[in-house]
Amino acid sequence: MLILTEQEAIAHINQGRCFHALIEGAFSLKIDQYSPLVCTSLHSGQQLRAELAKSISLDFATRHQDSSLYCDELISSFPITLIAHDSHFEYDLSQVKSRVGSQPERFENKVWPKAWSAKQRTLSQQKHDAFYNVLKTLVARLEKQFQHSLVFALQSQSNQAQQSTFTIDTDQIDAARWGKVNQHFERQLNKISLPNLAITTDSATQPGSVNYLCTHIYAHFDNTLALPLTVKKVFLNEDNHELYHLVLDELKVGLKQAVSETAAFFMRRFSDSRKTRRGDILSSAIPKEVLALDKKLFALCKNVGTLNFINPVNLASERKKFFAQKTRYTPQFKYKQLNINPHQFREQLYKLPVEDILDADLQLFYRRFIDHLAIKIELLTSIGTDDFIYNSLKYYGEPSNNDIANAEFLLRAPAIVNQEGPLVHDADAAVAYFEQRAKEWGLVCKIEKSAKLVAKAMVNNEKHILYINKDTLFSDQELDAFAHHELGIHMVTTLNAKKQPLKVMSLGLIGDTHTQEGLAILSEYSSGSLTLRRLQTLAMRVIAVKLMLTQRDFSLTFNTLQERFELSDNDAFTLTTRVYRGGGFTKDYLYLKGFRDMLNLSDQQDLSVLLVGKTGISDFTLLNEMVERGFMPKPQSLFPLKIVPSTPPNVMDYLVSAIY
Repeated sequence: MLILTEQEAIAHINQGRCFHALIEGAFSLKIDQYSPLVCTSLHSGQQLRAELAKSISLDFATRHQDSSLYCDELISSFPITLIAHDSHFEYDLSQVKSRVGSQPERFENKVWPKAWSAKQRTLSQQKHDAFYNVLKTLVARLEKQFQHSLVFALQSQSNQAQQSTFTIDTDQIDAARWGKVNQHFERQLNKISLPNLAITTDSATQPGSVNYLCTHIYAHFDNTLALPLTVKKVFLNEDNHELYHLVLDELKVGLKQAVSETAAFFMRRFSDSRKTRRGDILSSAIPKEVLALDKKLFALCKNVGTLNFINPVNLASERKKFFAQKTRYTPQFKYKQLNINPHQFREQLYKLPVEDILDADLQLFYRRFIDHLAIKIELLTSIGTDDFIYNSLKYYGEPSNNDIANAEFLLRAPAIVNQEGPLVHDADAAVAYFEQRAKEWGLVCKIEKSAKLVAKAMVNNEKHILYINKDTLFSDQELDAFAHHELGIHMVTTLNAKKQPLKVMSLGLIGDTHTQEGLAILSEYSSGSLTLRRLQTLAMRVIAVKLMLTQRDFSLTFNTLQERFELSDNDAFTLTTRVYRGGGFTKDYLYLKGFRDMLNLSDQQDLSVLLVGKTGISDFTLLNEMVERGFMPKPQSLFPLKIVPSTPPNVMDYLVSAIY
């Protein structure tokens, strides 16, 4: 952070520089990007000059409680912030400078037992002037650049006050001109959700109270709206000053959304920028602290892939033993050794400087992702132990009654005659086919056979290789389906992730299995290559997970699946292995669930943003914001991810529509 005088700061603004600076030791100005929105916090400061600290009658705790605590943090997401660091007991920026050194009327006893000297008043008035001179220069530049601008002023009040969670001070707002903006802001505030708290919002005048910031703005500018907001300290226990971190985090996210959306609405309504989005209000450059943390996180986690360790290394030999003993043998799978120190890994994870990230959504995103990785490490370290199934349930969950019902519905569907041909293409033919499709789609990757796969095919994200099970056979329709599934989604997201400046996109965000597999099945459906047999395979996986959880016996589950679904020995073994590997792997129910959820979402949203990397639907809104802000380019799908049903609907359309 720079240390600047008032005049130096004004010169920087006039030159259009972006900077972070402490100005006159009294207030800080952050300009990451010139945006039509300025966010201010006038009363969050605690500083008092030494001679004033000695003479004030209020102790620090009282002054602390009377200030607008954490308001500086609540506006940290925005590209331009102006934050006072001096105590409002020295000079109150919401009042005229002639009030400097006067007695606040809300206290029974005198705050200043001794009158200020002329020198003391002059020094504080100069700092009051400096703040407003810098603000005036800044707003003038913004009006020149954007025609209109908005100054958002945030303060907080006691949680005991008999007022709403949010109160918009409309006393000096021209309702005829700006009323629609105020109404929009109120609607946005009402959308904020806080843990265990009901939100109320009110627009009210404050009789006898004039906010000097508004007066100053309206005295000098005709095309700038000053929007003062008071928030109750619902994030704080005022008796012991204990902070409710979860409430503060959600409030930061909510205010970022509400204020930026209102600013975008304001610009669409009053400026020439009729297509302004909330992302246009926020900084378009990825913050340095985010890039720094992301780099450290990727270096720590880049080799931590679940499938690298969960697939048995002795699969072929255990298959032979199982069938040699007429299915009475329980396979003793062995796994690749974990090449990381889990305790050290978790320690390093939680030492990453997430608190340095100022953007509320990005900070929360990385916090949650780090927690997610810690659970993943627990999963990996327990492979082959009795704890694995518990960690799998914690990481992936288990099928709900609704998931089971969907699976049972599909499994009861009668066969569709002549829907697909025979399994005639071996692994060599499949490799040649996928190589040709990859070339047609412009995908730079390799296609290779493997003897270590449980599945028919799998993409290796680190090596950009599509592995084909050397012992499998494909039908014509399956080849097309797997091309869309493995190459069109999994390989595309792998290659896209490598191009992103944020390397976290390669690591598998929260819920990535549910989302990515759902997209992959959706791609099969959109291409017309999804068959009933394929849907029933996904349904059997759901049932297999349920059987594994209830039976806890490999041979019993194998026999149950084979008898109920008339599976071949190899198919029943593969399906059972998928759910018993590691000690009880629940992931497989997510394919059908993900397909249902992605299908439903495709009717409402453009899903292409989910192709930027190994993404999860829980981050859908933030991913769209990142693309909107220019953090990463919007990816293009190789084929439509929106379904146009047949007219009249065919059997597959009916079956898919019935999955709820």
